[in-house]
Amino acid sequence: MGSPSLRMGVDDHRSLTRWAADCADHVLGLFEQECPGDNRPREAVEAARAWARGEIAAGEVRTAALAAHDAARRTADPAARAAAQAASHAAATAHAAGHAAHAATYAVTAVSSSAVSDPAAAARERRRQRRQVPENLVRVAFPA
Repeated sequence: MGSPSLRMGVDDHRSLTRWAADCADHVLGLFEQECPGDNRPREAVEAARAWARGEIAAGEVRTAALAAHDAARRTADPAARAAAQAASHAAATAHAAGHAAHAATYAVTAVSSSAVSDPAAAARERRRQRRQVPENLVRVAFPA
């Protein structure tokens, strides 16, 4: 059995990338609050969306993903780091669909890291993600 991206058509891959970008965008403020002026994660999310619209090539998105990853490494705040990693993986979804699940998981981590007094925050974030993913992509977005 091949990887999910090998069995996925272009339209589904673009839809999955949009969903991953939405997951990351939902928590991006946690990074931006901690690291004002560092736009690399935001640019990665925007690059993912641009790729999904067919406006840029996968190589350009890869560059944005790597920049967001670097931004994540440069912050000590766990929520900010996870939010930047979510953005990095959202952009990387353009290259390989399996990154979408990582984008969602890092978004959950960002929420749970920022909500120490709210143990249900992670579960709410995961439910929100599940409601938004296209039904035909659930198995790729949430692999067993």
